[in-house]
Amino acid sequence: MKEYKYKIKGAEYSVKINEVEGNMAKVEVNGIPFEVEMERPMHLTHKPVIRPVAHVHHGPVTPAVQPVQPEAPRGKGVAVRAPLPGTINAVAVNVGQKVTKGQTVVVLEAMKMENNINAECDGTVSAVHVNKGDSVREGAILVTIA
Repeated sequence: MKEYKYKIKGAEYSVKINEVEGNMAKVEVNGIPFEVEMERPMHLTHKPVIRPVAHVHHGPVTPAVQPVQPEAPRGKGVAVRAPLPGTINAVAVNVGQKVTKGQTVVVLEAMKMENNINAECDGTVSAVHVNKGDSVREGAILVTIA
């Protein structure tokens, strides 16, 4: 496993290359897993040469690939994920509580705005993965509903 540190427009990124097989690579960017398809296979006998590239960016930094959706570490069912990074202001449910689709399960503060994060389905809360005051990244699992 290789790990690289980058700084782009003041934002720090930690990139770990976990596995390369043919033209597919499993990487983590700031702890978020991605599967990256390369134009051509990378042979493990050759070390990749990383060179800086000049790039002018005029907007928010977003990955060009979709993150791998890891399974919920605790509980089984549908994972309710953070749609953007922020701080947990309130957890509105407990494990074992029945919820309905559209019911608020977590209040997330992002960019000085409170966002109600709602259940995506009817069911029973099988796990609560966050606490009030926690900072979460985009895509972090907040609650699991079975």
